[in-house]
Amino acid sequence: MSKRNYPYIPNSDPAVQAEMLKFIGAESIDELIGQNIPRELLMKEPLKLPQPYEAECDLVRHVSGILNKDKTANEMTCFLGAGCYNRYVPALVDEVINRSEFLSAYAGEPYEDHGRFQACFEYESMMAELLDCDVVNVPNYDGSQAVGTALRMATRVTKRDEVLIPSTLNPDVARAVKTYLHPDVKVTTVAYDRGTGRLDLNDFKTKLSDKTAAVMVMNPNFFGVVEEEASRIADLAHAAGALSVVYAEPSTLGVMKPPFQYGADLACGDIQALGIHMNYGGGVGGYMAAKDRPEIVREYPSRLFGLAPTTHGEWGFGDVMWERTSFAVRDRAKEFVGTHAALWSIGAAVYLASLGPKGMQELGKTILQRGLLLRKRLSTVKGLSVCPLSGATFQEFVVRFENKTVAEVNAALLKKNILGGFDLSKDFPELGQCALLCVTERTGEDDVDALVEALSEILA
Repeated sequence: MSKRNYPYIPNSDPAVQAEMLKFIGAESIDELIGQNIPRELLMKEPLKLPQPYEAECDLVRHVSGILNKDKTANEMTCFLGAGCYNRYVPALVDEVINRSEFLSAYAGEPYEDHGRFQACFEYESMMAELLDCDVVNVPNYDGSQAVGTALRMATRVTKRDEVLIPSTLNPDVARAVKTYLHPDVKVTTVAYDRGTGRLDLNDFKTKLSDKTAAVMVMNPNFFGVVEEEASRIADLAHAAGALSVVYAEPSTLGVMKPPFQYGADLACGDIQALGIHMNYGGGVGGYMAAKDRPEIVREYPSRLFGLAPTTHGEWGFGDVMWERTSFAVRDRAKEFVGTHAALWSIGAAVYLASLGPKGMQELGKTILQRGLLLRKRLSTVKGLSVCPLSGATFQEFVVRFENKTVAEVNAALLKKNILGGFDLSKDFPELGQCALLCVTERTGEDDVDALVEALSEILA
């Protein structure tokens, strides 16, 4: 029981706690919860909380003092990517998604939530145009869930229970997918070619069988390497009766072919790079996309918004094939729908509308050019080798340090206000001390010069 009264923590007043315990018939809070929580999980000492601040202004000053110790990518030079990207978010995006009808709206129905339903429909339409497909869902939690759901959809379509995923899939996504598919779907990992960084076709052919429901490719993969054989992989998958699933980062599609132009049956990924700020790993939202194939569309568990004429001669926006969702069938649902990241879909819609097709192409070209600039400048730094994997790269690439660990280099860079690359040595120890460096449209020439100068000094 707390001996202090924290006005901003509910029921922290000792007198209130005593009254509640008396009503319940328990002597203490420990007695109340002790039977349900294992002793080894209980705290053995009170929380080390400061003296309570009774005035709101004093509390704000205290908390602000703690938060002001933080530094963000806005105050630092950032070369960290690996699934969450330091994109520029146009001011228009924040202006729209902070409107109360979007920001505070959670869930509604077509007859009383016209604006949000239309905004989500516009998002789906622009994503479909970007991906060159017909059907895109309202975003679910994140890219990891989108991958897991897409693979489960494939098992229901093919009536098979094994999927192949690449070892060059984002490790965080791979771990989430294996958890999501366990225990009724077997997940088999396909090796990558140590020379190119692309999927090892020989290992893939060995593991592909008549039990395979889906073959997944991440393009570009986690190393930033473009899977140049993606079309051939899709052909081999189809010949074995499996579906082709592609994880595609949508901001690359201004300069890269969309997955459905090289044989994908399903595409999935995360929309964070489309106008969503980095927020301690978020915000994130997963997309799933497909051609208008009924056998696949019927397996979508998430909401799909469509456009239809009304009885009043107007256009209305509402759910498509409602009967497929867990809202309609509950205990017999394919998967539970759960919360959607609808706010992020509106942010992504504003972002895509702001840039347009030409803007997305310029975005991709800018990232390509700045990536080439960084690689060229880093080639002059002694003590590292640029991109030991020989495949063509986009947005991210690998560097290897010869005499220092990635952790040592990143710690030294941090002292210079530079966020270094993602440390690959834990998830891919066979590469040695390698880091994954990321460039975005926010990476300027002065940022490149700062990294090159810093690494030259650190590795000397």
